[in-house]
Amino acid sequence: MAHVTCRLTSKDFSILEVMLERRIASGEAILPLLKCKVANASVVQVDLVEANIATINSRVMFRVNGGKEDVRTLVQSDIRDMVGVGLPITTMRGLALLGLAEGQSALIERSTGETELILLEKVLYQPEAARRQFAPKRHMPTTTAPSRRPALRLVHSAPANVTPLGERPEIRQRGPYDDDPGPSAA
Repeated sequence: MAHVTCRLTSKDFSILEVMLERRIASGEAILPLLKCKVANASVVQVDLVEANIATINSRVMFRVNGGKEDVRTLVQSDIRDMVGVGLPITTMRGLALLGLAEGQSALIERSTGETELILLEKVLYQPEAARRQFAPKRHMPTTTAPSRRPALRLVHSAPANVTPLGERPEIRQRGPYDDDPGPSAA
């Protein structure tokens, strides 16, 4: 990877340091990129990172070698996520995107000798910026009104035929002539 300066939160930097300590003797292909990230990182506090910086759990839009744009969430590990949704930072592409600003690119070298140019087009969602947006203001309240919960922001819309989590899909057909009280009437 060419020496690209990146901005990492103190939390993200700590995670990379632990990854480096655990992989130092493994000789994995990701090791040079990981060393470069840790060596060239500019570390900022979690609550001071700019909203256009890719952090762990950020939803990012990027391109590889000028190809089709892809949208993924940068995740710490690939165990918890569905295929095609998350991009683990334990992969070359995920690690290369971590800490980049919108419009910034990184050149990574694969173990095969091939190179990939990864361009971060946009940070669609960053948890640190979302937390700041809904954080209470740091002044004394003048009234004792109850605080409002932060609103949720829709990141991806699901089709209408998907049953929400926690609800059971209808088993019986219900119609205008359905007067059967069910098994509880017996």
